[in-house]
Amino acid sequence: QVQVAESGGTLVQAGDSLRLSCVASGRTFTFIRWAIGWFRQAPGKEREFVAVLAPNGGLTNYADSVKGRFTIYRDNTRNTVDLQMNSLKPEDTAVYYCAATPNGGDWSRERAYDSWGLGTLVTVSS
Repeated sequence: QVQVAESGGTLVQAGDSLRLSCVASGRTFTFIRWAIGWFRQAPGKEREFVAVLAPNGGLTNYADSVKGRFTIYRDNTRNTVDLQMNSLKPEDTAVYYCAATPNGGDWSRERAYDSWGLGTLVTVSS
């Protein structure tokens, strides 16, 4: 069993920056060998892909809506995968979820992931 937890959500103003963190732990979890994805769910909408960091500190992929504004990266000193969000917009308001998987596949799809956090709320005011 792998436990995943997010932190960092809060209320910010449009144009602000915010960093979310994802931490994972468990007997079978090897930090660098799992893909870590971020998803979000806005009020009244389905959960959607935001970003993913591939295993072994490699490739990243982003949703078009956040490209150029969000950056996903691994912080080896804190053992977290962080989502740096800049130039936030009201439409970024959502509950942000972190997910982890040791498997390959389409990491932009929810079904690719085995373990999920409970989410952290980001609210961007205009």
